[in-house]
Amino acid sequence: MGLSIPVIARDNADFINRELEKYTTELHPSSAEDEELVRRSVFSVRNKSVLFERYNTAAEKLFTVVQDVRPAEVTMDFRFQHLSCTCPQPLCRHQLGTLLGLYQYYGSVQDWASKWRAQKSVQLNQLATARTPESWQQMVDEVMGHLLPANRRIESYLVPSILDNAYAKLRRYTPLEREWQPIFKLYIELAVLNKLWSHFLATESPIQSDYFQYAIDKRYEYAEDLIHELSSKSRLFATDPFYDAMQESVRELLLQEGGFPHLRFSFFLLCWEHIFNDKKRALQELEMLSEADNPSDIPLAIARVVFYVLLKDEAKIQDHLAQLDAEHIQLYEAIVHFALNVGDQQAAALLLKAMLPHLQQYIHQVLPPHRRQLFTNSLNTLYAEIELTEAEELILYGAFGRYGIQPYSDYLLQKGRYEEWTALHQLHPSSIPYLESIGLKQVLSEKPAAALPLYHHYAMEEIRQKSRMNYKQAVRIWKQMKSAAKKAGKTTYFENYIESVRTQFKRLRALQEELDKAQLH
Repeated sequence: MGLSIPVIARDNADFINRELEKYTTELHPSSAEDEELVRRSVFSVRNKSVLFERYNTAAEKLFTVVQDVRPAEVTMDFRFQHLSCTCPQPLCRHQLGTLLGLYQYYGSVQDWASKWRAQKSVQLNQLATARTPESWQQMVDEVMGHLLPANRRIESYLVPSILDNAYAKLRRYTPLEREWQPIFKLYIELAVLNKLWSHFLATESPIQSDYFQYAIDKRYEYAEDLIHELSSKSRLFATDPFYDAMQESVRELLLQEGGFPHLRFSFFLLCWEHIFNDKKRALQELEMLSEADNPSDIPLAIARVVFYVLLKDEAKIQDHLAQLDAEHIQLYEAIVHFALNVGDQQAAALLLKAMLPHLQQYIHQVLPPHRRQLFTNSLNTLYAEIELTEAEELILYGAFGRYGIQPYSDYLLQKGRYEEWTALHQLHPSSIPYLESIGLKQVLSEKPAAALPLYHHYAMEEIRQKSRMNYKQAVRIWKQMKSAAKKAGKTTYFENYIESVRTQFKRLRALQEELDKAQLH
């Protein structure tokens, strides 16, 4: 059967158009590299370098060779809507040339290329050479304007690819000087995130999604590395305007009207901890936040506490803490970390003590259940940094409830309250091997008599299962109990205890047999 390319092209026009749309979106005419890719793809069609070699009718696959410096083989699978090339590039001139080679049978390649080039408004390499905050911002605007068409709603699953595409294009223009590179990279990180965030809010795109959070978490980790790198370097006088612009960008991200407030606040704190932490900037930012409109999910009164910490204004911190509420405990927790990181233990203590009365409500009513354990563990680490009275410690562990069993257990051991420790682990049972790993050995060493009720409790739990395997386990526990009783000088007590167990469970023949084997009497 003859190879009828015009028929194949027209029959699969929808797939070809979708693939061309992907290139239209992801290639930017202001980028010299992308412009060259399109130019060479169009040239390959005009020069008849795209050779359609064979078509497998059964598999619906078209096999093409593109004559280049090295010939490339392009396979188009119409059944599974997939395009591949033997060259290593994900978006390559060979695939685009093949698509345009088919497109020419029902459309104009010249019109497609002209329409793509018409989107060009500036030359990115010229803006990069200018090296001003305004030119860098214009670069970001140009790239993001292409990737995020005005008023178009974006599905959240597209966010990772949009961000990767934007950063890949912009990083091509990273300055050659080493001292400028982290500044440029951080600048575009913040500017791109702001553009993405504001577009999602303006178009009511789904910002509260796992895809969006995954992409933002990934960018946060990268920005964190850049910020640490910048904080370790001496600052050039010429970079001051760029730091001013990034300060505005960080504030803009904080003031966005919604979506992942804790993450936006963390970005804000990270920058102010490491790169904007001088007194003049702190006073300036405090004034700006006093005049700004409040976003829907981060009270600016809380954000201003960050600057009270930086300026060591304890009176202002205490005034604010009089109105602390449970709803925003997680933001205050972030400020505590910030205070400790900048070396202000007094401010951290003020915040943590003010949070105490609100913790129970926050943990058990505001936090979703799957986050409670992790939060209490994190909070317990913070409270270990400050001195608490015994009454305050009891409030803390009472607020944790069952999510704070481990820290409360450690606290009881630390205070030598061994009877309460054993009562806690009877109330929240686990296993003897686990208890040995978290403090039972200490109890046996310091006050072995306190462990006897615990062994009894766990042995009875085994007997309730009513199987020989469980009876054997109960006997193993009693052997440990015997050793503890001997150490406590309560050998007679243990012998009487075993006799009462034998009498109580005299009908359980398997248990009696296991007791006889163990010779516990």
